[in-house]
Amino acid sequence: MKTNLLNYNLPALTEHFAQMGEKPFRARQVMRWIHQGGAENFDQMTDLAKSLRAKLNGCAAVGIPALMAAQESKDGTRKWLLDVGTGNGVETVFIPEAERGTLCISSQVGCALECTFCSTGRQGFNRNLSAAEIIGQLWWANKALGVTPKNERVISNVVMMGMGEPLANYDNVVTALSIMLDDHGYGLSRRRVTVSTSGMVPQMDRLKEDMPVALAVSLHASNDAVRDEIVPLNKKYPLKTLMAACNRYLEKAPRDFVTFEYVMLDGVNDRLQHARELVDLVKDTPCKFNLIPFNPFPNSGYQRSKREQIHAFRDILAEAGLVTTVRKTRGDDIDAACGQLAGQVQDKTKRQAKWQQIYQDNGTARPNA
Repeated sequence: MKTNLLNYNLPALTEHFAQMGEKPFRARQVMRWIHQGGAENFDQMTDLAKSLRAKLNGCAAVGIPALMAAQESKDGTRKWLLDVGTGNGVETVFIPEAERGTLCISSQVGCALECTFCSTGRQGFNRNLSAAEIIGQLWWANKALGVTPKNERVISNVVMMGMGEPLANYDNVVTALSIMLDDHGYGLSRRRVTVSTSGMVPQMDRLKEDMPVALAVSLHASNDAVRDEIVPLNKKYPLKTLMAACNRYLEKAPRDFVTFEYVMLDGVNDRLQHARELVDLVKDTPCKFNLIPFNPFPNSGYQRSKREQIHAFRDILAEAGLVTTVRKTRGDDIDAACGQLAGQVQDKTKRQAKWQQIYQDNGTARPNA
């Protein structure tokens, strides 16, 4: 089987070339061709010796995930479904804005966690994505989007907020991050690459040492009782433990704050008392809040908080001095909004069947409803 060079960051690629008897600069050339030049095969790498191209054609490949489907929202958001084999597909979303273009990348086929308000979580879990399948999403989107009239890349920011829990696929995610940051790869700033986690504390500590990029935490609750219900991982790493990990991460983070993501669920976590609890919870943690109106999906069992309630909730946080924004819903007409990504998952966990049974038994798929 040919070696997929998309799996390799620069140190690994350099070692691979050394084993082939090639000098380190060849690895840098090939990496630039793949990630900056969008080369899909070695014959396109015209400054490589013909003998090296022939050698690479015999033993290596640039294995890009194939496109299964593409959609574009009326607001300009674009979504691609990419084939990762054995009947599985993952979704990647590009969100255009006036000052930046953000690509939302998936890290797993489905998700190993089971946050109750998330469509991806309801799909169950099949496997972790390889580094090639993660970075391949950025490669593919760059190819599809091209460059701006100023010959700049359209994608300026990357967020690991697609399907899956990135820190549950730690090694492959860190390899992909190193390619994003490498000047011979995509040359992105650590401040413009964000990893989102539901709160995997040991891996947060590892990331701080190995690859400190911007951090977002899927908080979604102001107390352990509510978070235990909607983010089951909280039972293992409760809020006190999570807040301590956030503060440790900030010691080496490229930004001096953590972004807390907070999906607004009507009657569940959106009461004004919850907002006051949040103020107390984060009083020792430099942070910003991103309030996310819940994006519906079939049989979720949840409703989006009313606009007036979201604004009243926001005002309590803002009056306490916390920078707080309400995320504008983007791409919901093509199911590309936060919490809606579902892809195509051959579920090994039987979770899809479980949730369907809950819905049939109770007439709702919300726990304890």
